[in-house]
Amino acid sequence: MTATSLSKGANLVVGAAAVRAELVWSAGPGVPGVDVSALLLASDGRVRDDGDFVFYNQPRHASGAVVHLGKRGAPGASPAHTTDAVEVDLRSVEPAVERIVLCASADGGTFGRVPGLSLRLLAAGSGDELARFDMTAGTEAALVGGELYRRQGAWKFRAVGQGYASGLAGLATDFGITVDDAPPTPSPSPTPTPSHAPPVPPVPPSAPGAAAPNGTAGPRLTKGEERLPVDMRKRLSLRKEQVAVSLSKHGAAGVTARVVLVLDASGSMSALYAKGVVADVVERTAAVAAQLDDDGEMQAWTFASNPARLPDLRLGDLPEWLRLHVRVGEISLFRRGRKKGLHPEQVDMRAVGIQNEEQKVIAEVRTYVRSNPAPVPTLVLFFSDGGVYRNAEIERELREAVEEPVFWQFVGLGRASYGVLERFDTLPGRRVDNVGFFSVDDIGALPDTELYDRLLSEFPSWITAAGRAGIL
Repeated sequence: MTATSLSKGANLVVGAAAVRAELVWSAGPGVPGVDVSALLLASDGRVRDDGDFVFYNQPRHASGAVVHLGKRGAPGASPAHTTDAVEVDLRSVEPAVERIVLCASADGGTFGRVPGLSLRLLAAGSGDELARFDMTAGTEAALVGGELYRRQGAWKFRAVGQGYASGLAGLATDFGITVDDAPPTPSPSPTPTPSHAPPVPPVPPSAPGAAAPNGTAGPRLTKGEERLPVDMRKRLSLRKEQVAVSLSKHGAAGVTARVVLVLDASGSMSALYAKGVVADVVERTAAVAAQLDDDGEMQAWTFASNPARLPDLRLGDLPEWLRLHVRVGEISLFRRGRKKGLHPEQVDMRAVGIQNEEQKVIAEVRTYVRSNPAPVPTLVLFFSDGGVYRNAEIERELREAVEEPVFWQFVGLGRASYGVLERFDTLPGRRVDNVGFFSVDDIGALPDTELYDRLLSEFPSWITAAGRAGIL
């Protein structure tokens, strides 16, 4: 089928029962992130409520008629050909909806910096291209690319190309979306006492070098440990012993390392934050840092659309750190300055956003390690629920990191798409294997002993290989 090339303002009858509207552009260094969305409008040209806004954090309309499909890329292309799309089942659109406006926003820039911008309309089943609208833009941070609309019982498509220098906030306001300065986000629940941790009787602090139950070196005393609440201190003591046992089992008894924590704050993680799962993960991870590095500190990052360095996690401050810093990202259509009511050390999570951009935080952690050399290796514990789509960029970062004294242990929280992170172990062409990956459906149900065995299973063998290669 020959596609129709449309100019601005042109229209055509849509013959397909369901269509895919696909924005296409060329991603690359310095190109802003681009996100597609759809607005379902009534006869007055406005949404009926905020549920008529379909985008990456609200990917399916209640009617099922409009679905945000997300991004796809072509790995290896330079610059990478990237698309973001919504699919519309025209048969399921409610009678009250007269128009579906197809929008896009540029994250952290303008569309004048987005090359190769084009809106394609395809038949959803066959993938046949029905129409194409090539666009150019300047200072606009948001735009309406096109619209589907009813005319005398039939659906038509119009090429619009209207830009908004005021960004997504201006566009959304025009169509009746409520724009809040600071949208609420779920607050982390108080850290639960995890059911997988067995009751611990009162235990006196271990002496340095005390024997663990299997005869291995016991847990080190860690700075700040004595300031923890009693229950948390008991859990930490037991967990440090379990970490020591896991290290010994894998031939790394007595090894020391700097531990870096990375937490996914994307929108799909909201439930895990609200249920206290992420706070529990951080507490369990603190035992790894406490056993591997006796200074009681761990560097930490959070990320979604953008990375953000969190204050160092000092063991003695763990309860307060969990309260202040274990937080999901936020979307803000309109943001003025720093969010009100934040503690001075807290990150404004509106700047972090809610999308998945793992490559950005990987690059930032790499920069930190290079700028802050340590006499010991670095272990990065990276927790994410997936949704990986920047495969080429992530692979490039991790391949370049092979020659650095860092081991990257990725942990998947659920059955999501982990892309290159899952496949990295099988990728050839690296002097040493610097990446580990595993995923679990319910990390809260995973016993501590099994969690530490899986977290630390590949790190010791990397230390050996990196030493032989002269990396350490």
